[in-house]
Amino acid sequence: MTDLIEANSMGLEPNLIDIYSASWGPTDDGKTVDGPRNATMKAIVRGVNEGRNGLGNIYVWASGDGGEDDDCNCDGYAASMWTISINSAINDGSNAHYDESCSSTLASTFSNGAKDPSTGVATTDLYGKCTKTHSGTSAAAPEAAGVFALALEANPGLTWRDVQHLSVLTSKRNSLYDAKRRFSWHMNGVGLEFNHLFGFGVLDAGAMVALAKDWSPFRPAITVKQESSKPRKISTDACAGTDTEVNYLEHVQAVITLNATRRGNVELFLLSPMGTQ
Repeated sequence: MTDLIEANSMGLEPNLIDIYSASWGPTDDGKTVDGPRNATMKAIVRGVNEGRNGLGNIYVWASGDGGEDDDCNCDGYAASMWTISINSAINDGSNAHYDESCSSTLASTFSNGAKDPSTGVATTDLYGKCTKTHSGTSAAAPEAAGVFALALEANPGLTWRDVQHLSVLTSKRNSLYDAKRRFSWHMNGVGLEFNHLFGFGVLDAGAMVALAKDWSPFRPAITVKQESSKPRKISTDACAGTDTEVNYLEHVQAVITLNATRRGNVELFLLSPMGTQ
């Protein structure tokens, strides 16, 4: 798929289409670091800033099916601050064998868990047909898009940022667990549990719609950029006492250029002022 084809699909009728669901990404080979090219990234950024008549398009992305040999932190589509990355859980609460782990996964929905095609997800198919073999996070992401559509129906004034917050606040840990005990649940600085396989938990459509009905949209966001080629410690006083004092911090994005011969030897950590890593 070319950059132009991707860009055209992500920017098609942004004031008529509310939600874009995408289930593709870099090769699941455990060594590739890749993401949207220039035109595609511009289309997505334009969509969240101008789509839906200024409220922002919702871009839902599958976290990927590379399993424990891959890492969706290296997937620039799923790891983008502009997208909502969705992983899979199976009906017994465990992760699927194909689930990738990463800090960017926001939430999960249910998909198939076995390698047997007959255990797939039932859905519509091409040429007016149905299928029972839809699978992977490719099935999980569209389920999430359906939940977000219900939230927008309940409150059409929600911005793309509101949908991210609603996902975090209403997702449920329930009985979700990592079958191989690699990733435990942690609590962030405001008392919300998260997991690098399941995000903040499985989406709860009823809870999201209920909260969306009375939700007051956030004020427009302000973006701050700093560039440096030297080691830099960023102050965490949030510009207190100045005209640019930060009241709420939603996203932090680090754009880094480095050379490494082995992707698996590279680790990057962002540590919040409240200690969330």
